[in-house]
Amino acid sequence: MKTASGGLARRKGTSMARLKNGKHRRKDGSWDPLKDSSTDRQTAQVIPRTPQSASSSYTLAYVDDEFLCREELRPVRLQLELLKTEMILTERNIKSTVVMFGGARIPAPGQEAWAAKNDIQKKNLENASIYYDQARRFAQLCSNQSKSSDYHEYVVVTGGGPGVMEAGNRGAADVGAPSIGLNIVLPHEQAPNPYVTPELSFNFHYFAIRKMHFLMRAKAITIFPGGFGTLDEFFEAVTLIQTKRMAPIPLILFSKAFWHDIINFEALANFGTIAPEDLQLLHFAETAEEAWQIIADFYDLNAEAAP
Repeated sequence: MKTASGGLARRKGTSMARLKNGKHRRKDGSWDPLKDSSTDRQTAQVIPRTPQSASSSYTLAYVDDEFLCREELRPVRLQLELLKTEMILTERNIKSTVVMFGGARIPAPGQEAWAAKNDIQKKNLENASIYYDQARRFAQLCSNQSKSSDYHEYVVVTGGGPGVMEAGNRGAADVGAPSIGLNIVLPHEQAPNPYVTPELSFNFHYFAIRKMHFLMRAKAITIFPGGFGTLDEFFEAVTLIQTKRMAPIPLILFSKAFWHDIINFEALANFGTIAPEDLQLLHFAETAEEAWQIIADFYDLNAEAAP
């Protein structure tokens, strides 16, 4: 028979264990009686300083920045960059995205071309501000569709930087929608633009892992005029689709004139280095509305629900 004193003792014991060991349940509700790593991290910061505890060898491995940056730990760092973004997007229940690639150096209308090295570049880049407007409008259309799923589907994702990337995040912000920014550490150009949703602003060291996150949830990919980085992202995506390593999804290039001026797709097919039917992997659009219609048609979205 249970006694009041016995019950009190058990509750007291449980309380003491909780104080000693921290939380007993994980975020998903699973029971976990082991002491959690964050508690030990805090405890380790207040232990008495002695020659032994001050030694770098004594630092907990998972909070030792110098250790984590060692060459031998590269596989672990690759895994961490994959896991961190994946876990946060999963927690936000983001199931699909619309990817927006494009030049970081394209200014907003009315702004100077900060990256121009001569008058010709200045003129071309400032004329290209029309793509900033179209990218912004396209992101608004995607985000309006995303709203119907409580922002779980068709979430805009960009590289998080300036130019076309800024326009994409800005368009989502215009209509009150969240958007993702996947930044990477570079010596120039790549700082988070102010329109990325702060909780969905990520930073990468490894280009490869960043590229994976662009494509892992992609329901459509749009490619605006850009430079080497944009070309790299375009060819990565089209190669995965061409080789059937990725499902066929709308791959939309903005400005047919720009793309045909810098890449002779037909010449590749005529030479035989790609198949003639590979050209059908590409869609071209001049306006945000045309690009969105390609996506809406591809996924048979309800005409009344589509923006």
